[in-house]
Amino acid sequence: MKPQSWKWLTRKKSGLSDGGKSSFKMKPLPFMAVLCTVMLFIVYRTTKYQYHQEEIDKRWNLWGEGKGYSTTSGKLRTLPQGIIHAHSDLELRPLWSRSSSRSKASAYTNRNLLAVPVGIKQKHNVDAMVQKFLPENFTITLFHYDGNVNGWRDLNWSSKAIHIVAVNQTKWWFAKRFLHPDIVSIYDYVFLWDEDLGVEHFSPSRYLKIIKEEGLEISQPALDPNSTEIHHRITIRSRTKKFHRRVYERRGSTRCSDASEGPPCTGFVEGMAPVFSRSAWYCTWHLIQNDLVHGWGMDMKLGYCAQGDRTKNVGVVDSEYVVHKGIQTLGGSGPDTPKGSRLKKATTVWF
Repeated sequence: MKPQSWKWLTRKKSGLSDGGKSSFKMKPLPFMAVLCTVMLFIVYRTTKYQYHQEEIDKRWNLWGEGKGYSTTSGKLRTLPQGIIHAHSDLELRPLWSRSSSRSKASAYTNRNLLAVPVGIKQKHNVDAMVQKFLPENFTITLFHYDGNVNGWRDLNWSSKAIHIVAVNQTKWWFAKRFLHPDIVSIYDYVFLWDEDLGVEHFSPSRYLKIIKEEGLEISQPALDPNSTEIHHRITIRSRTKKFHRRVYERRGSTRCSDASEGPPCTGFVEGMAPVFSRSAWYCTWHLIQNDLVHGWGMDMKLGYCAQGDRTKNVGVVDSEYVVHKGIQTLGGSGPDTPKGSRLKKATTVWF
């Protein structure tokens, strides 16, 4: 009996030993389940984040160009999906801020841009202009063509503006290089104005309301009839209208009638104070030639970027008007420089 008992005991110990090994093998299973769950959760969160980023990119792709990066897509293939941010802006960022505040700061809505080529001689006039625009949710960009930036430091809004310097360069030169559509895509409207405009009778908010209501993709404020320089009758303010899209001329070298379909009778704004919608600026930026200097004749071609019928989508706002002082500073000798020819009086009707 003892041998049998010994064998039975040995067999029992062996069974317990096997059972112990089996139980030991079973213990990692809950750990593996937890690990797999965590990994699946990470994959889910990563996929969801990538999808979220793609949706943001689509939302920020405001220009609507589906193949904007077709020529560089091969160069971007090495970047992780969802990391590409195709647009930027001209908004200033604080040096130190929490991530939450940075995300809030990036959610800009109803932003507009005022870009002006400036020289120190027109500091007083530009100051009055900026004081009108800055409280109305405008980003201010000054193109310093005379190289003098320090002369603007004493203005209380100077630190809030973007200052870009290139000596003896014109408005269109600056615009082509620093107002790329991907840089200004957050702005609803781009005001690309000259520095010699009087804004005493101009309200940016009321102006924006009018061009939005009337669907004007390209526009300008009308010119006060007493302005120093007026080159085209269609830009002269009508005292009885809120805005107009065409002008009728019954005398003079240029005859404008209902049959007129283009500049300077309809579908026209002048180059000193154009205002572009986001889509219109996308087109206009591509229209601007890289070697363009003064931009003479550029205003005659802007109708190509009206996003449709230029006779309907281009207009002049009469109720919000400016004074064109015609002061030549860049490339001129100042206020005493001979002005451009004034229009002779003729019978003019606005529509």
